[in-house]
Amino acid sequence: MAPRKNSGTRSRGQVDSEKKILQLDREILKLVNERAKVFQRWAKTVGDLPGGIDELALTDLIERSRGPLDEGSIRGIFQALMSGSKGLLSKTRVAYLGPQHSYSHQAAMHFFGSGQDLVPATTIASVFDEVNRHQVNFGVVPLENSTDGRVTDTLDKLVKIPVRICGEVQLRIHHYLLAKCPRGQITEVYSKPQALSQCRDWLGRHMPGTRLVEMASTAAAAKLASEKKGAAAIASRMAGVQYGLDVIESDIEDHKNNTTRFAVIGESSPPKSSNDKTSLMFEISHRPGALADAMMAFKTCRLNLTWIESFPMPESKNEYFFFVEFEGHESSPKVKRVLKELEEITSRHVVLGSYPRSQPVE
Repeated sequence: MAPRKNSGTRSRGQVDSEKKILQLDREILKLVNERAKVFQRWAKTVGDLPGGIDELALTDLIERSRGPLDEGSIRGIFQALMSGSKGLLSKTRVAYLGPQHSYSHQAAMHFFGSGQDLVPATTIASVFDEVNRHQVNFGVVPLENSTDGRVTDTLDKLVKIPVRICGEVQLRIHHYLLAKCPRGQITEVYSKPQALSQCRDWLGRHMPGTRLVEMASTAAAAKLASEKKGAAAIASRMAGVQYGLDVIESDIEDHKNNTTRFAVIGESSPPKSSNDKTSLMFEISHRPGALADAMMAFKTCRLNLTWIESFPMPESKNEYFFFVEFEGHESSPKVKRVLKELEEITSRHVVLGSYPRSQPVE
């Protein structure tokens, strides 16, 4: 902020405030550049790894803040700073379920920053393949939604492809009805199946009789709505801006706490933090009490389970894999103990990764 030229009489208080703001801005500029230099030195010690330092730092800063800036403003400021710092390093290639401006793209930008090389992929399977073939350093895929539950395609690939989960993003999902015409002229609404499902009650109340058409992604739906007369899309505000669409209605999701959790996949693990979780996949024999025995191991070791999902084994009618997540890091004594017990109880178990727990973000 530069000092204003004289445009009339100004009070002494105005002049003093402007000088103080300019002084603070210069101090902030000095500090953010100093932070970027320290970040560069730190990054050299951990290698090509996303790590959990950013989320831990954000959580600490938000807890320490006494206002007047709200949580969203603080996150926006420091995420931009962190993204800029990451951009100083050699760029990390990250595949995500595209196209650009999809919710997976937003999750990738939140975790890695917009300065990285973000590569869209057409399917979840393609993201896994890109990571497995070393075409990218990391991938970002949806794992579960608070409304629709698990993402089957992701669990299927975790069974088949040897990658690790090295981070997560919990993204609050807000759906927008986007179009180039008034709501009364909309005859078709396009979006991916999950988004249509998450807005079904709203659509039934406010747009009865409108044809609902499934698309591969919300961003693809927005693109089509920008080209077709009478078409609307359910997508993010960012997608609407990209394709020149008007916001017809905001926040049309049926459940206002709608959140999608994304997994960051790669081949390495971040360093241990003070608030980690571990993802694990295991297979049990088809006998009475086998699952109860496995669950008892977590209780005995005093490990808090945060998620459990069953998934049918490929080419089997009655056998299942189980995906569980629990608090703690795989290097901690309690987790090592439960893994040892699971060796005796399960037919097979695989640690998918340990990483810092995240907080929901907009």
